[in-house]
Amino acid sequence: MARRAKIMNLLQNSFFLILSLYRALDIINDKKKVVGAEYDYIIVGGGSAGSVLANRLSENPDNQVLLLEAGSNENKQTDVPANTIGLQMSPLDWAYKTEPQKFACFGLNGQQSRWPRGKVLGGSSVLNTMVFSRGNHKDYDNWARNGAYGWSWKEVFPYFLKSEDNTDINYLKNGYHATGGYQTISSPRFSSPLQAAFLEAGKLFGYPIIDVNGPTQTGFSPGQSFSRKGRRCSTNKAFIRPVQHRPNLDILLFSFVTKIVFGEFKRAVGVTFDRFNHTYFVKARKEIIISAGTINSPQLLMLSGIGPKEDLQRFRIPVISNLPVGLNLQDHIFPLGVDFLINKPISAILPRFFSPKTLLQYYIAGKGLWTLSIGIEGIGFINTKYANPYDDYPDIQYHFLSGGMASDGGKLFLPAAGLKREIYNLYYSPFEYDDAFSIFPVLVHPKSRGYIKLRSANPYEHPIIQPNYLSHPEDILRIVDAMKQGMSLGESLPFQKLGSRHFPTVVPGCGKFPKSSDRYLECVARTLTFTIYHPAGTCKMGAIEDLTTVVDPELRVKGVSGLRVVDASIMPNIVSGNLNAPVIMIAEKAADMIRRNIS
Repeated sequence: MARRAKIMNLLQNSFFLILSLYRALDIINDKKKVVGAEYDYIIVGGGSAGSVLANRLSENPDNQVLLLEAGSNENKQTDVPANTIGLQMSPLDWAYKTEPQKFACFGLNGQQSRWPRGKVLGGSSVLNTMVFSRGNHKDYDNWARNGAYGWSWKEVFPYFLKSEDNTDINYLKNGYHATGGYQTISSPRFSSPLQAAFLEAGKLFGYPIIDVNGPTQTGFSPGQSFSRKGRRCSTNKAFIRPVQHRPNLDILLFSFVTKIVFGEFKRAVGVTFDRFNHTYFVKARKEIIISAGTINSPQLLMLSGIGPKEDLQRFRIPVISNLPVGLNLQDHIFPLGVDFLINKPISAILPRFFSPKTLLQYYIAGKGLWTLSIGIEGIGFINTKYANPYDDYPDIQYHFLSGGMASDGGKLFLPAAGLKREIYNLYYSPFEYDDAFSIFPVLVHPKSRGYIKLRSANPYEHPIIQPNYLSHPEDILRIVDAMKQGMSLGESLPFQKLGSRHFPTVVPGCGKFPKSSDRYLECVARTLTFTIYHPAGTCKMGAIEDLTTVVDPELRVKGVSGLRVVDASIMPNIVSGNLNAPVIMIAEKAADMIRRNIS
């Protein structure tokens, strides 16, 4: 065991050393670039939305486009899906933390949730778990019904198709997918017997095996991912690399935007940003587009004078437009605790990742364990007893993992999750490197709402992140019911054939309740509360007369001109699934709006 630990520490140190070397090369190359004085469009943030916008807006050679990204570039390490967790808390991660939670996260250090966000060209599409999910059709119809005109499912569906290059002929047959776009979508290139058991168990519980991005969402699926030939296909790889040498597109890395500058009549005229110890001001002839994400976009708006009047005045920031920036924060969360051991040597434990067979499979054929991101082998959208089973609007998304928190011996998952060591030692450590599987029941329609607020007027100080997890009583009811269903799923016949059995240990602090009771599961959910990395909603879109909104349905910031927000922060309500595909869609639609010169 000690020898194995030494080998893992060596591999981990080598991984971070290689990342540092790539970053050093990016600095050398980027210092050679010249900063222009004026552009037609300035895009702040090179993440999933910013990458799409840079591509689409520079298609017209008459448009001079500047893309500003605070982080570095991708590299060979980020290509490997299995490196997902290892990239967290690296120089490619903003490494945010929430405020201590009152109703959740009791088992996390400081009762704070870690919020990884991509500080790299490609943004969080470089760090995420690569799951391709569009959300539910009703999500978008509800947006439109509540004032975000033009955003119904019928109106957004073509923009999902526009970006997509799906490589699975079986999915293409159903009419809900496309080929020829920039963004490659692939079916998994690895599966263990656990995946077959998961899908078969779903059928036993009445859930068909479907395309969850097809005509209906309720059901189970092997999933689809943002991958190309077994490698991660970020928005940088998909949208930026093919066009990065366009003469009308400038891309500046290591460029931290500190303020939006306004001229006469409250028009956004430029931005200031820091780059290699120099401060620059660049003008925008047409528009500035903020695509910095659910945390950074509201922070930048507030630092620039757009936000709640009282909060801005507290930091002596002149108020340009009094808007509810930073409110309406939503996130998808799940509890750990639906964990099972099995008898078969088939799960994604860390030692198997470094066998000669695994290495050869990945580097020669783009197959094998390295193509898995955190071991996800399946997705299931299910109904708790609080959802309408006839409505095709499931309230829980299962992420099925062939492995779990102890599968890596506490080397990566434990620090990334911020779980208290004493809880890990009592609940997980007895099963380090044992074959196991986990079910993550993700709450897709949370009622709890939080906020982002400035901590100070210093742009380099992380803002206050308060998600208020599980503050709404309905959220815990749905999660507990989903956990109970997940327990039954893992104990069903398809998994019993693999020797499945629930972890015999008890989550510390919850032993006063009968195990598997509602009270016990609620305690587990409030103790082992984790984010699935989907913050949204802090620059809410809707009708211009709606006082709760920040941007109108054309994504223009209210009360000013020449400024839009294009990222997950504009979602009025978070969609039912992973966010990367919806953000790409939002950017595709926004690009068309901008090119039509709606102002």
